Amino acid sequence: MTNAKIFSRGGAALPRAVSGDGAWITDATGRRYLDAAGGAIVVGVGHGRATIAAAAADQAAKIAYAHGSAFTADALELWAEELGPLLPMDGASLYPVSGGSEAAETALKMVRAYWLARGEPERTVVVSRWGSYHGNTLGALDLSGRRGLRAPYEPWLGRFEHVSAAYPYRAGLDGASAIGSGAEAVAELDALLRRVGPGRIAAFVAEPIAGATLAGAVPPDDYWPLVADWCTRNNVLLVADEVMTGFGRTGTWFGVNHWGLRPDLLLAAKGATSGYWPFGFVALSGRVAEPLISSGFVHGFTYSHSIPGAAVARAVLQVLRDEKLVEASAARGLQLRAALSAALSGEPWVGEIRGRGLLIGVELVADAQSKLPHPRSARITERVLAEAKNSGEDGLLLYSATGQANGSDGDQLVIGPPFVIGDAEIDRIARGTADAIRTIREQS
Repeated sequence: MTNAKIFSRGGAALPRAVSGDGAWITDATGRRYLDAAGGAIVVGVGHGRATIAAAAADQAAKIAYAHGSAFTADALELWAEELGPLLPMDGASLYPVSGGSEAAETALKMVRAYWLARGEPERTVVVSRWGSYHGNTLGALDLSGRRGLRAPYEPWLGRFEHVSAAYPYRAGLDGASAIGSGAEAVAELDALLRRVGPGRIAAFVAEPIAGATLAGAVPPDDYWPLVADWCTRNNVLLVADEVMTGFGRTGTWFGVNHWGLRPDLLLAAKGATSGYWPFGFVALSGRVAEPLISSGFVHGFTYSHSIPGAAVARAVLQVLRDEKLVEASAARGLQLRAALSAALSGEPWVGEIRGRGLLIGVELVADAQSKLPHPRSARITERVLAEAKNSGEDGLLLYSATGQANGSDGDQLVIGPPFVIGDAEIDRIARGTADAIRTIREQS
């Protein structure tokens, strides 16, 4: 008989995290790591917040679980009341779930249920973008446009349509499925509409700023105004996936705020509880929620409508507000991008540094002038991440994105530290990132 063990990604032996404080994580040997990725671009308010842990414990001591079909609770109602004014929609209704993939699956079912309730069952086509990420459950994976993740499961996928990514750096390059203007986006959507027929498209789903797949790729200025107008003209629901961009990550409460968008549905997770509880939600505008409520939308998960989760989300909201951390994300993001630009100046492998707030991407290329990517077999991103993590007295944690250049090749680093970083941490991130890239380049 043998003991069970945790299934680790890649089968690698991992250090054991034992504590965290601010932007730092400490392992069982006492080695510290600057968490420049916020885990998986999750932690905004910082590690080790005793008040947030206390909110979870206090709520669990009172009531930890009651099924959402039988009860609501003060924690849920108060959280919704406090979050509502921050949401970029009118008359919002909130459906709490356990994370981003559940939020995506829930939103897809809501889109379908909405059109059934409206008496338009022929609206079955949901559109998303290549170079997107919406989760790893099968429906969310099918919605996503990350070809490498999709590839093993393609026989089970294919129910959704995809258009080009809003990815100016690679717009028009072979294999990138990328465009560089809102006019191009509308032309693609018009072509899709002609192909599937009028009255068939139910929803357009997209990240306001691309996250883990395109490493902080910001759409061109005209993209969202023109796409939102197209959705309105064609009676298509606009669904904003704010799982990574929400709760201050891009320097505003939500990514859509940069363009003044008012989506019909909004998905959130990650920063909603800053990693302190598995929690996410779908927010529906009043006009979408009303027919769903009236028709009796049937849906749910065992851990949806989590009462402790709502208590934690409420505590995170309070920290974000009280310490002005959304504003800090905007300011520190500008500072960090400037530091990265200085540290990486002249680095031949750096094609672009981009992003908003503390969602920053660094695209690595074999040749900056032609934008030629490294072959995926070289595993440049993985090697840079390992070098940053393992070298020096303190480790540096970065996040990866790969395969974006043509569906297989391409390397990017995603940087998304907690909003509480200071000058010393910003300098360490910039220097450590530059050192890791240079070391791997010199070894190659």
